[in-house]
Amino acid sequence: MSDTSRVVQIFLKRPMIRVALVLLGLSVLVASHLRITLSRLGDASSNLRVITQEAWPPDFSVVTDRASWAYPPCELQTDWMCSPAVVGMTQTLEIAFLATILGMVLSLPLAAASATNLAPPLLAQSIRQLLAALRVLPSLIWALIFVILVGIGPLAGVLAMTMYSVGYLGKLQYEALEGVSREPLEVARTMGLPRWQVARFFAIPEAANSLLSQMLFMFEYNVRHGSVVGLVGAGGIGWYMQYYLEPFKLYDRVLALIIVMYVVVIVIDQVSLRVRRRFIEDEPMRPKWKQVFLPWTDG
Repeated sequence: MSDTSRVVQIFLKRPMIRVALVLLGLSVLVASHLRITLSRLGDASSNLRVITQEAWPPDFSVVTDRASWAYPPCELQTDWMCSPAVVGMTQTLEIAFLATILGMVLSLPLAAASATNLAPPLLAQSIRQLLAALRVLPSLIWALIFVILVGIGPLAGVLAMTMYSVGYLGKLQYEALEGVSREPLEVARTMGLPRWQVARFFAIPEAANSLLSQMLFMFEYNVRHGSVVGLVGAGGIGWYMQYYLEPFKLYDRVLALIIVMYVVVIVIDQVSLRVRRRFIEDEPMRPKWKQVFLPWTDG
């Protein structure tokens, strides 16, 4: 047996090598079926160079100049407060806030009804299918639907993000409710309490830290994806990006808006992370609301 054949046999006897070869072969077949070629990647790199030349340096006039075409109209006297960056980012934060609050209010009862330790099996499975149906469509598709139903503007964005938030939060919440300790629930049932009272007074308080942490995470998600739904007319900073892209192709202004959004999202992520740590860390006492919103106070 030649040295080459011996090396091949040694490699084929290793499971990880066989798995890697199978995945490599499947990847080549899939890329061929999708007609992905290196020439198209070359075209992408050349187009990227053209866009980069047109986008750099970013035009930060979107932060200083008034947007007379803002929707809803900005009535403030200061120009920078009515600029596309400020108005668009403010709308994105407002859309994310409303969608998160509405999503939390609507998803929590559905989550309690879909938790197998709180609801009958048939009801739990039915509600889970409803929540799964809400998650099937991404927020962008929900935005397209509501733009058709209610027209362009922030209302479509709020409704779209709310629908997705209900489906996403509902799944996280019923998993958190199913993870609570069984002993308090059994005690409540032996007392003859109905299911809704068991959920309201025992299961939800027990899982409160996880539920609040999930709500904060959902707010982060909604802020990031608020720019996406705006591209189809559902308000937020994405709507202003779309305005500069079509038909003007002002990539330098779009890049400036992206930078502004990036900075805001980073700040929100850091603040939210610090707040969520106060809920998810094992502490002898849960933090009070005053300590959550005013962390520099002692009590």
